[in-house]
Amino acid sequence: MMRPMKLAGSELMFGEGCLEYIKTMKYKKVAIVIGGHSMERSGMLDKVKGYFAETGAETMVISGVEPDPHFATVMRGANEMKEFGPDLIVALGGGSAMDAAKTMWIYYEHPELTKLSDVFPPNAFPKLRGKAHFCCIPSTSGTASEVSRSVVITDEDGVKQGLGNMEMMPDIAICDPEVTASMPAHITAETGMDALTHALEALVSNRANYVSDILAKAAAKDIIETLPKAYENGQDLKAREIMVNASMVAGMAFTNVSLGIVHSMAHTLGSYFHVAHGLADAILLPYILEFNSAEPYAKKAYDDFAASIGATDLIQVVHELNKKVGIPSSLKEVIPDEEKYMSMIDTMAPVAKKDGCTKTNPIIPEIDQFKELFVKAYKGEN
Repeated sequence: MMRPMKLAGSELMFGEGCLEYIKTMKYKKVAIVIGGHSMERSGMLDKVKGYFAETGAETMVISGVEPDPHFATVMRGANEMKEFGPDLIVALGGGSAMDAAKTMWIYYEHPELTKLSDVFPPNAFPKLRGKAHFCCIPSTSGTASEVSRSVVITDEDGVKQGLGNMEMMPDIAICDPEVTASMPAHITAETGMDALTHALEALVSNRANYVSDILAKAAAKDIIETLPKAYENGQDLKAREIMVNASMVAGMAFTNVSLGIVHSMAHTLGSYFHVAHGLADAILLPYILEFNSAEPYAKKAYDDFAASIGATDLIQVVHELNKKVGIPSSLKEVIPDEEKYMSMIDTMAPVAKKDGCTKTNPIIPEIDQFKELFVKAYKGEN
């Protein structure tokens, strides 16, 4: 049976200049969560704080969210929020900042929770919005956390844990291409390929439906056409606008129908070898397109989409796109220690199998099939 769909929170803003929407928002105390220093260097943090100042709101900044945010960072931020008492939490940055801020929100609202496992089944997911609303302002065009029910947090044991619940859908999303203009080329490439993976995995999810298909196809088409332009010229605001919108639309698709084993394997590689998520997605994607093509409905979906963009082979389209934006063709190029990698496959395969994204892949691989895929992607075997 189809699940109820939710495409975004209460307010969704997109297009150049929409950051000024902040000036219409009525909050008293705003906690702004950022990653490193990119939002400070680009001037976006000051611009956001300035707009809130015009509304009379007091702001505070929680900084230092690392890539693949750790639960310790979540608790640090939640504790800072408890001292400040915000009625709005704003995540300004990429996927890591947005995921960390969402999770901080949970522990700010519920100080009785102290462990990451407290929010996983069989525990009931806690109700939010008792203290604060939540807003995302993405600086990358990739994760779509601004319209997503999901987060990925590294637990106390160093393992990435995915969590999804519609309670975490941001209330407000502000997708202004100007905020993404400071992204370096390699981040543009990796996050863009993450967004394409979202679209193509949603397209063949075993929960896919009429609405998610429309969203996934539109997003994938725009990303394939536009990512090379944004990669070559980061100041091309038209390309940036298309990319941030396409990322958002891909997010609307996948947050409702889920993903597949590209993400299961990428999460696992991130846990054990700290490969950046978008980079892992990009390298894995062609190999999983080939694997999934053994399922007739997935093969038809891939072929029909390829025909709609004037191509015959979607796998080749993705290979060529990866090449255009500087993505390696195999994992060996980013994990040079082959002996260590191969020694970890028996550990990684069961972890990928248990990942929440596996259950919506068109084919549910057995452990041995995961092992084969990890080897193929490492060696670059077709």
